[in-house]
Amino acid sequence: MPDIGGMELLVIGIVALIVVGPKDLPGMFKKLGQIVGRVRGMAREFTHAMNEAADGTGMTEMNRDLRAATKFTNPKAMAKEMMGDVMDDIDPSKYEEGSATRVIAEKKATAQKEAKELAAKARQIRAEKAAQAAELSGEPEEAPAEAAPAADAAPAAEAETQEAAPEPQAEQRT
Repeated sequence: MPDIGGMELLVIGIVALIVVGPKDLPGMFKKLGQIVGRVRGMAREFTHAMNEAADGTGMTEMNRDLRAATKFTNPKAMAKEMMGDVMDDIDPSKYEEGSATRVIAEKKATAQKEAKELAAKARQIRAEKAAQAAELSGEPEEAPAEAAPAADAAPAAEAETQEAAPEPQAEQRT
């Protein structure tokens, strides 16, 4: 539908007043309103008929299924759905001693433990690299949550230190 603002309506009203005249203007607006109402009614009927046709052919169910499938556009959600409880800790003690299933479960449990340790090491290395990058860029490193009370007193002490001694980085640049 066209976007008609207040100024456009004002211009249309003034032109209609001049062309039609003040005597016939209310009758014309009434007729225009009736026509617009009929057009909207026909559009509603058409939409209703199309929705009924879609329901009859099963399009509503297919639309619902497509919307349910869109949750798999997120790779993490998709992997979690596909893997289910496979990623839970593997307990070899559930299986009979000496069975092939227990041997496989023990191997998977050790592999899973090693994978978790490697992931923890990778997180630690990323944190160290981020700290080094922050130190090299001169940006202050974010304090951990438990160090928050001590961080409140730090800005006052830092301001006193900066007044007393010039910044060494400025001397290196010149």
